[in-house]
Amino acid sequence: MKRIDLIRTIDGFGCLLVRHGAKHDWYRNPDTGVVQPVPRHREIKEALAQRIIKMLKNPDAPSR
Repeated sequence: MKRIDLIRTIDGFGCLLVRHGAKHDWYRNPDTGVVQPVPRHREIKEALAQRIIKMLKNPDAPSR
């Protein structure tokens, strides 16, 4: 998955950028309080992208 597509997806959940790290950006879902790192690669492996989405998705929101 392209990084920009992943960022758009988690932004759609209402997630906020917490900070820029050395190799990762950290995003937090303000509804659940979950914080996840997102690597700064153009391409992110599909399994990792799905895990990040699963962790940051609001469980009460309808599935996409």
